Order: sequence, then C-alpha cells, then structure tokens
Amino acid sequence: MKRIVNKLHWACVVLGLFPAAAVVLRAQTFTTLHSFDGADGRYSLAGLVQATNGDFYGTTIFGGVNDYGEIFKITPSGALTALYSFCAQSDCSDGQYSRVGLIQATDGDFYGTTYAGGANACGTVFKVAASGTLTTLYSFCAQSGCTDGEHPSAGLVQAASGDFYGTTVGGGANCAPSGCGTVFKITTGGTLTTLYSFCAQTDCSDGQGPEAGLVQATNGDLYGTTWSGGVSGEGTVFKIAPSGALTTLYSFCSQFACADGAGPSAGLVQGGSGDLYGTTQGGGNNAGTVFKITPSGTLTTLYAFCSQSGCPDGSAPYAALVQASNGDFYGTTYDGGANLYWGTIFKIAPSGTLTTLYSFCSQSGCTDGEGPEAGIVQATNGDFYGTTAYGGASNQGTVFSLSVGLAPFVKTLPTSGKTGAAIGILGTDLTGATNVTFNGTPAAFTVVSRTLITTTVPAGATTGNVEVTTPSGTLSTRNVNFQVLP
Repeated sequence: MKRIVNKLHWACVVLGLFPAAAVVLRAQTFTTLHSFDGADGRYSLAGLVQATNGDFYGTTIFGGVNDYGEIFKITPSGALTALYSFCAQSDCSDGQYSRVGLIQATDGDFYGTTYAGGANACGTVFKVAASGTLTTLYSFCAQSGCTDGEHPSAGLVQAASGDFYGTTVGGGANCAPSGCGTVFKITTGGTLTTLYSFCAQTDCSDGQGPEAGLVQATNGDLYGTTWSGGVSGEGTVFKIAPSGALTTLYSFCSQFACADGAGPSAGLVQGGSGDLYGTTQGGGNNAGTVFKITPSGTLTTLYAFCSQSGCPDGSAPYAALVQASNGDFYGTTYDGGANLYWGTIFKIAPSGTLTTLYSFCSQSGCTDGEGPEAGIVQATNGDFYGTTAYGGASNQGTVFSLSVGLAPFVKTLPTSGKTGAAIGILGTDLTGATNVTFNGTPAAFTVVSRTLITTTVPAGATTGNVEVTTPSGTLSTRNVNFQVLP
C-alpha cells in the first residue's frame, strides 16, 4: 500500500519502528476546493474541523516553509491560508509531521498532536490559536524509557470534564525498549497523566499500538481501537474509564479468515442509537470492513469491502465514520473504486447497505485527488468536506467538498453540559435568529455572527435536540442530542 505513514521512521530517545450490499452512484456534486503545492503544505492525512467562524482547519504532514508540515485554514469556498509551519524552532522543538486533525476546544483554540519533533523528538501535544500562534503543551518521551508514551498517531478528544484524552502508538511501561502504546490525559495547561500502557496482559491480549483517537460516549466512558494485539493479534476495541480502568471489548479476527475484520486504524463514532461504529483496514474480503459494536462489546460486521469484482465499492478504509444529519454514516476508502486504486467516498445505512458516492481520480491527471486517508466532516450547510493525500494539480493532495443534497443544521460546542454552562451553537446563516430551545426548553442567547450563537444551558433543560429558529426556518442538531449533565 502507498500509505504515507509507513514511510516514516523516527529516531528518538528510545529507538523503534511503529506500525503504522453496495450501490454505485456517480452523479454527485464534487468540487476540488484546493490543490496543495508544497509551499502551503502537502500530503494531508488529516480530516478537517469546522470552527465557530464557519471556516475549516486542518494539517498536512509535509510541506510548509520547512517541509515538516503545515496548519492551514480554508473557507467553504476554497480560499486557503497557511497558519503555521512546523519545525520553526531549533531542533523542531515545536514538533513535526502532524498527521491528525485538530479539534476546537471550548476555549476557542485548536488542539492537536505531532508524530515527531518536540524536545525529545518523539512527538508533541500543541495548542494553536485561530491566528496561527502555536504553543507546545507537552513533548513525549519526557520520562525515562518513554513510559509517558511516544509518537502520537491520533488526535485528541475533549471530555466533558474539559480535559483532553488521546493515545500514543509507542512508548509506555511495557514492551521495552520501543513500547506498545498508551492512553493519556492532558489538561489545557499541559499536565499529562498516563492512564494506561498497552500490552499489560500476556501476549498483549489487551491490545497494542493504538493508531486511532478516542470518543467519549454518553455513558462517560471513552472508547477506542488498537491496530494490533488482542487474542488474535489483529487489533481490539476497548473501553477506558476517565480514571484509567481499561476493558477489552472485542478482539478482531475472532472469526474464520478474519471475516469480522482486522487491523482497525480508525477511531469510533457513537451513533444516535447509542451503538458505536467503526472500520477496519483489513479482514472481511481482505479489503476492510464497517462494523457496529454495542457499548458492552457485541460486534456486528455491517459490510465487507471489495464485495464487487474489481472493488468498485472501495477497499482499505483507514478513517473513521461520521453520522450525518440524515442518520446515515459517511466515510472514505483509501483504495479501490471505479478507477481501480485511488479511493472512494461512501455512505452506509445503519442496516449495512453501502452506496459508493464518488470514486477519486475520475478526472484527467487525478486533479480531483486520490488516496483519502482521512474521513470527511459534514458542515452545517449540509455538505461534506475532506482531504486527499495525493492527486490535485501538483499531485500533493487536495481539499474537496461533496454535496449530496442534505439540508443545513446546527452543531453545539460542546455537545454536553450542566445547567448554566456556556454553549456555542455553530450554523451557516444564523443572522436574525428569534428562538433557541434545548429539547423544547427556551434559552436566552446572543447572535455573535452569521455562524455563531452563544447561549447557556437553561434551567429545566433535558437531553435532546437543540433547535434554532431563523428567518429561513428551524435548524436542529438532528442526530446528535445535547446531553444535559447532572
């Protein structure tokens, strides 16, 4: 496979190598918004995040002023601004090679990780303002033997507590000298706590080498995947409490010929039903799967890629899914598609019916992009936005949008809070809004801009949809309920 991360090998305090029913629809409104040219970044392996200003923020693993990666901003119409070039400091103490997406925290800043660089050359956690000012919060391998982890290969999640949680693919207390990976917690001020070191059990039955990040479920626990380890050595799904108690929920390749999937490199998403959904890059037909798993660990394989001759339905999904406002899940495959090897965008119903929406390299010279390693995000205008690692006018990757006719909606930041907590509501055209409700309970609010409303969780509110009444109609959070915390 041509996956970029497999070409990267880093030296740090401890040396080591780390692993890194279908329907075809061709008539979709696909737009290439930007082709990277190297100076503004190249090879984006990360998804995008829509910020409260309505723009999107992302990273590239290479390119920029120093060719060690770039943080960028791009408008929905495609105007890109390079915000920060990594390795701007001596010995790359500010980090290098960010291969993951950013998250916008409740303080308005963006947080992410770099795979390498930092004070110990083993990766960092950083904060970056919307203006591009970057602060390194933590450099991994700060402890003897890298017991605090090294080489974070995934992004962060901000929990209801306000702290961030993440994983490293290497380091930890086990598997000396290279380590088998960790789960960590880090505060906004940069205080890091290692919660769990993988391979704590015989034969690494608890998992090894988590490439993906975590998701906090509505029950308060965090869920994730490991790329390898488990009973069969082909990866796991796990649950970890904020305190650090880990439970292995499922070991992949538990079925004959790995029909249930193998090697998950993507994180999970919790659907409106409460179940978790994810992908594996291998297993199934040896081309990856989409699966559903209950919070208690019952796994159902929903789809095996390459079920069609020539794999026009795609193969090798490296990225997580997103549940859209219509209730279906959307994602990408890195390989396969109608044009053989260049990847797809797909939709899959919770029941498992898969529709191929777009096959990359459909344009001459692959100017529409090829090889999407990252997933897609649904913007509040209803359209999807994402990146490709290759292709484009300079064959250095692209940013694209895909419209499938879904209606606008609103998002909250964060998605949970106690009565009186400050909440941002993100939308596309909120000017003139006249009413905001939390599951039917009215809330006082302020229209900050056409893309942002600020409010607080009203007394008496219960878990459910947040709705905003605008001159053009009522917008809802749809499948993502706002959770009112006790």
